[in-house]
Amino acid sequence: MDREAAKSGDRSELISLMEPLTIVENSRHRAGLTDLAFDLGQKAAGFRRSLPASLLASLATLVRSMNCYYSNLIEGHDTHPVDIERALKEDYSKDARKRDLQLEARAHIAVQTWIDEGGLRNRAVTSEGICETHRRFCERLPEDLLFVPDPVTGKRITVVPGELRERDVEVGRHLAISPGAVPRFMERFENIYGSLGKTDAILSAAAAHHRLLRIHPFLDGNGRVARLMSHAILLDLLDTGAVWSVARGLARNANEYKQHLANCDLPRRNDLDGRGNLSEEALADFTRFFLTVCIDQVTFMESLMQPDRLRTRILLWVEEEIRLGALPQKSGAILEAVLYRGELPRGEAAGVVGGSERNARRIVSSLIDVGVLVSESSRAALHLAFPAALASRWMPGLFPDKVE
Repeated sequence: MDREAAKSGDRSELISLMEPLTIVENSRHRAGLTDLAFDLGQKAAGFRRSLPASLLASLATLVRSMNCYYSNLIEGHDTHPVDIERALKEDYSKDARKRDLQLEARAHIAVQTWIDEGGLRNRAVTSEGICETHRRFCERLPEDLLFVPDPVTGKRITVVPGELRERDVEVGRHLAISPGAVPRFMERFENIYGSLGKTDAILSAAAAHHRLLRIHPFLDGNGRVARLMSHAILLDLLDTGAVWSVARGLARNANEYKQHLANCDLPRRNDLDGRGNLSEEALADFTRFFLTVCIDQVTFMESLMQPDRLRTRILLWVEEEIRLGALPQKSGAILEAVLYRGELPRGEAAGVVGGSERNARRIVSSLIDVGVLVSESSRAALHLAFPAALASRWMPGLFPDKVE
């Protein structure tokens, strides 16, 4: 190692240590993976087109809470979407630990909203975009979640939002690249993944996910940043509308997910295992797993949003609420009209319920109060909302019921 490298904490590791970065065209794994990438593209586009434009924003809001919940779960933090929803309304737990986790969830939601609104468009795999994602997330965290313990002394080391690490870390069973080498590896990462065509970029989403984790650019928060990056990549490439989440599939298959990540760290096995330093077969297996998980999540969300089934679940719920006296009569007529049309101008509510303007306003107010209708202003059209508290009834299986 030369003197300048030693000064910067760079052990002069070769960039080739993280090769292969993609599944190349002449790979024996390529054909089957290309078929999966094509299938994912078709299914994602079909689902996106099947949704009324008026439902996209409301569904994306719920999916952000779902994505946050499952990403937290992978990190060992169980913050239910109902508690996430409460945090967004600044309704925090009195328990300090739960409050910190609510603040963490709120930070995730803020960053994903920024991504969903185009904040990372065409920058998801850039070093600058990845650092900005980390900064935006970490700067919103409470102090108790913004440190890592020194493995030797146990002292708290503060994580600086958006800054590449300046000390060694162990990732799994191996020592990550030296801190001084991180900028070089990130430059290579950006050059490769930022120059791919659409099919190759979809195919390489899993590879980028693992290779970022292998570089381990930050002291902490790498897993979350990698999942947010993957979300942004798919948002760009597939125009997902942010209405499905790979995080749910990864969390529901967490052991397999973590095993694939560990396998991708393994060295090349033999002459049939690609030409890079790391195992191409392990990378292909993870890519297959990742794409299959994405397809499963699109299929799952598509099944939940089938109009007739969704309508039936919502109307059964509203009938029960009316019987319990929690909602006024004719509430179902308003919700059904919104479902059928996508939105309902307030001035037409009275015609829908066949009564007076005053009664229509009372019904609409009740539905807004329970969080199932939203509008941009007191005069704007009404849209359907998907509150987390009702997800088990309206969209069963989206996430577990909350246990008090």
